[in-house]
Amino acid sequence: MINELDKPETTIRHKDIIQQKPFLYKVYTRWYAGFAEAAAALPEGRLLEIGSGGGFLKEVMPQVYTSDILPLPYCDGCFSAESIPFEDNSTAGIFMLNVFHHIPDPAAFLKEAERVLVPGGAIIMIEPAHTPFSSFIYKNFHHEPFDPKGDWFVKSGGPLSGSNQALPWIIFSRDRSLFEQRFPQLEVVSVKLHSPLRYIISGGLSKPALLPSFMYGAVTFSEKLMSPLNPLFALFQTIKIQKKEH
Repeated sequence: MINELDKPETTIRHKDIIQQKPFLYKVYTRWYAGFAEAAAALPEGRLLEIGSGGGFLKEVMPQVYTSDILPLPYCDGCFSAESIPFEDNSTAGIFMLNVFHHIPDPAAFLKEAERVLVPGGAIIMIEPAHTPFSSFIYKNFHHEPFDPKGDWFVKSGGPLSGSNQALPWIIFSRDRSLFEQRFPQLEVVSVKLHSPLRYIISGGLSKPALLPSFMYGAVTFSEKLMSPLNPLFALFQTIKIQKKEH
């Protein structure tokens, strides 16, 4: 029996939820603005979003090619991150929002990214962070597994029901030296911890917002004040992985 999370109808419903929750919509808008800022510094080439899901990156970056593993009526393409149907050295940027930790074989995706990215191109992903606070939240208040002792695979589940939220930390932090050995053309350029408050306050996709949307600015200002404590409290991280130019 198909898990409800793995049905296209659920993702389409998530899209409606994001549009109808002003605080959550602002969270996504800010994260997408970060993607747009990163895109401006990339070389010429295709801009690809993998796992577009219920999001709306195309509203912020009209030039992006959207895709998902599920057949969604508003996406440009439908394919797995482990098998990207583009030619070698053709893609300047790959953007992913809470997608990497769902990929069953992340190494297969990274090999594909290494192939399709132009030299100087980059993967920009926003993913769950591994901090004391995030570990507590993800292990106790989230339906997706968070296993920092796990390996490089998602062991069971469908496209959305299968996951390990700790995968980005496992591969790009815990096992950084192994990543560098396996993918010599790729380099982790930066890992930025952020967003200890805003997503929780938004209520996400399943709970009501804790504050009205006009408080979004105050919350982001509070996060800026808290930024020295991000290694303890951040819930998310933005990771930039670049294909070397030589």
